[in-house]
Amino acid sequence: MKTAEQGKGKEKYVLRLYIAGTTPRSIRAVSRIRQICHQYLDSRHELEVIDTYQNPQSLVENKIIALPTLVKEVPPPLRRIVGDMSDTEKVLCALDIGQ
Repeated sequence: MKTAEQGKGKEKYVLRLYIAGTTPRSIRAVSRIRQICHQYLDSRHELEVIDTYQNPQSLVENKIIALPTLVKEVPPPLRRIVGDMSDTEKVLCALDIGQ
C-alpha cells in the first residue's frame, strides 16, 4: 500500500461527506473515508462530515440526491462519490489519488 507521500501531487484536499445519521452505511462511510484520508492524504486534507438529519437544508443547497455522498471540492475538478466508500479503488480513482 502507498503512503500519503507517494500519492499524486502535494495538493490539499477539501472533502465533505454527507451522511444520514448513524445508519450502518453512514458509519461505514465515515470510518472508510477517514482510513483512506489517513493512509493516502495524511495531513493534506480537510474532511467535514455533514449529518443531513441535523442539517437537511444542506441536501438542497448542495444538490445531494443520495446518501452517503462524498464531495471532493479541492483540488479541481469537483467530484461526487456515492456509497459507503468500501471500494477503495473506486474512491482513490474518483479522488484522483495515484496508487
